[in-house]
Amino acid sequence: MMNDSKEFKGRIDWVTTLVPFGIVLALAVIFMLMPEQSKIFVDTVRGFLGDTCGLYYAVFGVGVLITTLYIAFSKYGKIRLGNLEKPLYGNFSWGTMIFTSTMAADILFYSLCEWALYGGEPHVMEMQGGMQVWAPTYTLFHWGPIAWCFYVILAVAFGFMIHVRKRDRQRFSEACRPLLGSRVDGGWGRVIDIIAIFSIVCATATTFSLATPLLSKAISSLTGLADGVGLTIMILLLICAVYTLAVFFGMKGISKLASYCSYLFFALLFYFLFLGGETRYILETGFQSIGNMVQNFVGMSTHIDPLRETSFAQNWTIYYWAYWIAWCCATPFFIAIISKGRTIKNMILGTYGWGLAGTFMSFIILGNYGLAQQLKHGVDVVGAVSADMYTGILSIFETLPLPWVALVLLVITMIAFYSTTLDGITYVASSYSYKNISAEQEPSRKVRTFWSLMLIVFPIALLFAENSLYSLQSVTIIAAFPVVILSVLITVSFFKDAKKYLE
Repeated sequence: MMNDSKEFKGRIDWVTTLVPFGIVLALAVIFMLMPEQSKIFVDTVRGFLGDTCGLYYAVFGVGVLITTLYIAFSKYGKIRLGNLEKPLYGNFSWGTMIFTSTMAADILFYSLCEWALYGGEPHVMEMQGGMQVWAPTYTLFHWGPIAWCFYVILAVAFGFMIHVRKRDRQRFSEACRPLLGSRVDGGWGRVIDIIAIFSIVCATATTFSLATPLLSKAISSLTGLADGVGLTIMILLLICAVYTLAVFFGMKGISKLASYCSYLFFALLFYFLFLGGETRYILETGFQSIGNMVQNFVGMSTHIDPLRETSFAQNWTIYYWAYWIAWCCATPFFIAIISKGRTIKNMILGTYGWGLAGTFMSFIILGNYGLAQQLKHGVDVVGAVSADMYTGILSIFETLPLPWVALVLLVITMIAFYSTTLDGITYVASSYSYKNISAEQEPSRKVRTFWSLMLIVFPIALLFAENSLYSLQSVTIIAAFPVVILSVLITVSFFKDAKKYLE
């Protein structure tokens, strides 16, 4: 630990740490002062990137997936990350940390409602099988291999950089050094790192601000407390307290919390699968959806809708690829750090395996239960979700036996998942604040606490301005555009450096 005050001050890169927050704060103020003008502007830019440059994201997604599989089964896959005889963490601990510290919080939320968001889409309804076949298929596709490949490719590059090359700067810019050389120590490096941190802050703020209202409504339903901003703030502060405590204890604390999260997650899935009365339908629909996705994966991955007959690809697929790209600035470092002792092949296939297993279980069980209520029992979940997403989700819980038990499980699990997701992000962001820090060192508790507080302050602030939230969400998607370029630079740098290492 780094306790010396002078050493602490000398090691912190204040520009990289504070400038992204300043940019986000300035944007939030502009959005609040000029809501209509700013909304029009960001919508125009976002629309241009999604509509005109959609092929840019689609090609990148397919290309990255192919690249990760090539790396896994090539000579590069045999490279061991570090000099340990066995991995730093066992398979279960490692796998649960990957799942719970990446997309788990979002996965749990969208598992409950995403199929319903597709339910009214003309593209889905016009296809053979309609909602029954394609709504659950598209949920698996949009949260499937391509979503995870953005994390995997960067985790490979960062893992090689940290554990094999032993570089002591855990940053995007440092991963570009084999290609850009000493330029990463100057202005170019600053720009790269500021873009990365900016994406992390935006993605974190918008995700929390969008999902916590569900927690607020659920707690309000259970306790009778008034559903409003005050309750939402209390929830965010509780999440902050939990993940700050875990981060305070370092990687051991994060590992423990991840394990507890997995047990809560399995309990919630068990409740829906075996107590909801739709076990056969859930499993059969899930099996069918996986088969349908595998059979049509190439077509779904390359569907761009050139004539814009429904714009489904632009509104959903391209949107999601951009969203995952913006999010991938944080968690790959975490995956890389906890993968010490594993081969690159093991890390790639393991990340896909654990990530997709958790994702698919969640969407199949939680999503298909709601779909059963829509198609078999006449509950208008699609209509309820389109009117109010959060109320629509709660209407699904009302169909369960003892719905309050399921709601309690949901609340506890979501709080735990959001805490573990922020654990990983906080740990990575804290390392970003240092000019130099090795993989064996943990960021100071002061820095971890700073990031813990800052990453929760912005979601709280955004609760008071819905226009700001929407606009910042759009900015997050826009930020993905340069992140694609950075990811390409990092990938090329990895191949260059790894080839040199193997010679």
